[in-house]
Amino acid sequence: MSFSDDGLDSFPSAPQETIIQEALGCFDAFARIRRTRDSICTPVRFSPREEQRAYDDLQHAVARLRILSQQFDSAEPAGGPP
Repeated sequence: MSFSDDGLDSFPSAPQETIIQEALGCFDAFARIRRTRDSICTPVRFSPREEQRAYDDLQHAVARLRILSQQFDSAEPAGGPP
């Protein structure tokens, strides 16, 4: 799963749940790659390039979550929820 920089521009049309699921998927992929890197028993190895790509995808997903959070915070009334 990969996000381009212009993916942030199309953010408002993406549902909140999709953005959250993408972030969780990116985190899972990055964690899986890191686990295999640190394990001596895993027969599958990932290249540094694959690890970097997973990290970059995770960063983009977190950026989308931050934007979602900021939009959510600005949409709430000043007094907070009823």
